[in-house]
Amino acid sequence: MTSPTAHSGPPGTYIRFDGWLRVVENAFNMIAAVSILALMLLAVVQIVGRNAFNWPVPGFIDITEQAMAVFAFMGIAYCQRVGGHIRMELFLGKLSGRAMWIAEVIGILGIWIVIAALIYGSWFHFERSWTIGDSSIDIGLPTWPSKLVIPVALSLLLLRLTLQLYGYWRLVRDPSAEPVAVPVLADVESVARHEIEEALGDDDASGKGQETPR
Repeated sequence: MTSPTAHSGPPGTYIRFDGWLRVVENAFNMIAAVSILALMLLAVVQIVGRNAFNWPVPGFIDITEQAMAVFAFMGIAYCQRVGGHIRMELFLGKLSGRAMWIAEVIGILGIWIVIAALIYGSWFHFERSWTIGDSSIDIGLPTWPSKLVIPVALSLLLLRLTLQLYGYWRLVRDPSAEPVAVPVLADVESVARHEIEEALGDDDASGKGQETPR
């Protein structure tokens, strides 16, 4: 955990919530990674079975379609936490101090609104699939599990955005405070050092809200 500065230390509840959220995000991200590996192995079985034995995997397309929701959405909150999303930083790179944190607040708030709307829409599609018993075309897989994954994963992302919104607002109020649990702009050397620490497991070992360079 980053030790709070004497100037403005982060509240304990903020740190604890970030630690709990990290555990859930890491678990979701691991599930997404495992689903990608499983789908790759299934694709190998499909290719070998079809070409060598004329025995393709039944419902391979159906399974792939359902798995896409898992690996496409379950890692999205983790990616937001580490600042892994692609974004334009030409404007932010020219800002500093309170102006930069205000721009971050505006950006996160805009994303928060969009994600909240997507949660509402995706939950509606899940409910419809559950009610009518929707299933895939080939082997009749129910589609509601994959459609449920989307609002659940986006809800986790909304929690992360809410935490970051508070974190950036701390910095708007006191630009000299230490950034905690929010991605911050960093130079190449800082990014490389952070990636090494991530590879060595320092981030998970700490389990606390340390800022993420991007």
